[in-house]
Amino acid sequence: METRRLVLVLTGIAVVLIVVIGGLSLALLAGGEDSGGSGGGNQQPDGSPLPERLEGELRLFGPDPITLDPACAADAGSAEYIVEIFSGLVSFDRDLKLVPDVASSWDVSDDGKTYTFHLRPNVLFHDRSRRVTAGDFKFSMERSLDPDTQSTVGDVYLDDIAGAREFADGKADEVSGIKVIDEDTLELDISQPSSVFVEKLSYPTAYVVDRNEVKGSTCFEGGNWTLKPNGTGPFRLKEWVLGQRLELEPNSQYYLDPKPALSRVTYVLSGGSPLVMYENDEIDITGVGINDIESVRDPNNPLNKEYSETPSLDVFYIGFNAQQAPFDDPKVRQALNMAVDRDFLANDLLAELVLPANGVLPPGMPGYNEGLDGLPFDPDRARQLLDEAGGPEILTDVKLLASGQGASPSQVLEAVVAMWQDNLGVTVTVEQEDFGLFLRDIDQGTFQIFSLGWVADYPDPQNFLDIKFHSQSGNNETKYASSRVDSLLDQARTEKDEQKRLDLYRQAEETIVQDSPWIPLYHGKASVLTKPYVKGYFIPPFVINNLRYVSITE
Repeated sequence: METRRLVLVLTGIAVVLIVVIGGLSLALLAGGEDSGGSGGGNQQPDGSPLPERLEGELRLFGPDPITLDPACAADAGSAEYIVEIFSGLVSFDRDLKLVPDVASSWDVSDDGKTYTFHLRPNVLFHDRSRRVTAGDFKFSMERSLDPDTQSTVGDVYLDDIAGAREFADGKADEVSGIKVIDEDTLELDISQPSSVFVEKLSYPTAYVVDRNEVKGSTCFEGGNWTLKPNGTGPFRLKEWVLGQRLELEPNSQYYLDPKPALSRVTYVLSGGSPLVMYENDEIDITGVGINDIESVRDPNNPLNKEYSETPSLDVFYIGFNAQQAPFDDPKVRQALNMAVDRDFLANDLLAELVLPANGVLPPGMPGYNEGLDGLPFDPDRARQLLDEAGGPEILTDVKLLASGQGASPSQVLEAVVAMWQDNLGVTVTVEQEDFGLFLRDIDQGTFQIFSLGWVADYPDPQNFLDIKFHSQSGNNETKYASSRVDSLLDQARTEKDEQKRLDLYRQAEETIVQDSPWIPLYHGKASVLTKPYVKGYFIPPFVINNLRYVSITE
């Protein structure tokens, strides 16, 4: 995700980059950068005590969500909560298999353009006031697409539906491709066959919301309904005290197995060092940051037995405004790319907490190209390219936009800027902005260079390459445009042969890497400590509801 994104600050590995939809696995990395300080002694940031721990309660460290409105979900920190409170037609299980959710099944027409979803009759909203119907899904999807809602993600994930663009542009009163057959049956017509249409429905913009409480709310003037949302997911929001804690309680009427086994989930939203809190038994799971990773990796450290490491389906990168001089010149972008030593960043600076990125797609993603070399670290060639483009003097007063106002630039960004200075003689200033302002400027294109990350919404290369690099994608912040890439991505959208489809994506990625609208930096890994009494916990590589699989066994 990305403002069309799900975004998260990875302070846990001393990297203040923004990541676009990830999951609990990445959110956990927000802990553990600093092993000093106080854990808080079961206190909230204001000094008041946390509620007494219940038997069977899971405690986590986490951020305040930016929003709990599924139509507006644009950051991984928010999505972590949204997927537990709300639900949609389909979801991914713990084996990362796409499965029915509120829908019990679906049928696809012979031409691949009509999907008929059959809803479960026993799905109730949390307040038990009524059951979920096909009309609720029509309302919810149209709300995500409605320009009055001001969602930045609705059209990205629902644009396959026939009439969605016209409705989003204010040219139609309803989405023609969303049809209520009866209370139990929803028909979705798409403009052309798509191999990932159902996967895209797992994104929160397709989740069902209670029309009685959200009607009229927008992404920027949402009212107070998200402080007590009436969802349908495995957990319901019990209490959210901003900056203090967020409590979830199990939905006793949840319709899927396994049903939640935890008595409560409490997120401590801010406070002291998460690692110290973990050592003091104040939280049950935490990420491990760069300052502590060597100690935790030591087999002689008792914490080592509680340590696990899992790759994530993500990529962190630096992007260019490909429509603004001098970054509209591929040679300038290539020069800046080839002046960055990714191996040093990943292996030395970040202590192998991440993997160097040669391309866009992460390892484990279908279509990942192990043979893709990418642009090498080659300062001599970088200087030559920059001289051919006009020399270092064309790069004056350059600013790299990042989120993190009030904090020092991340070690990664400081290192990249130093490499550009040392290898090219180019001075780049890191300009940090408040999170919301940063997202606005990225969306509006008012930047030269920016730092960001992208995490899978579903395990398919379309989610990276088409959404981020097709010239007509609303999520293409760099405004990169290549007729060859567009043609390859257009072909891949409708290609039925899976091997041919993946080959088209490989060709597209190779072209994108050479054109350098991005400097891919690294792919993340979740480095996590988990208490031995926490059973069933796993680290998904992207956001799914996973807390219903967890139990506490003392």
